[in-house]
Amino acid sequence: MGAHTTSDDPTRYRIASEVEAWQAKDPIARMKAFLTRQQIADADFFASVDEQARTESVHLRERVLAMPNPEPVTMFDHVYPNGSPELDEQRAQFSSYMESFEGSAH
Repeated sequence: MGAHTTSDDPTRYRIASEVEAWQAKDPIARMKAFLTRQQIADADFFASVDEQARTESVHLRERVLAMPNPEPVTMFDHVYPNGSPELDEQRAQFSSYMESFEGSAH
């Protein structure tokens, strides 16, 4: 429900009532309210879930940042299961473009 990017200003194209309407439909908030109302979960449970999510997100970020940077041309590898002539052409053009930078100081 937030901005698409840090440079986005959703107030330019969204009115407050629209945001409020979607907030009322938030499935996570609705499930939390249901679990609380039914006395299935309490504040300690939700605090535990929040802490577990925070810990997992830190570990995920660490693992992702430790990954090697992929070669840019690999973005074409898994677009279609069997490739396509158009994609093959785009890959070839991109490869030629990237090769034009080899040996140049940048």
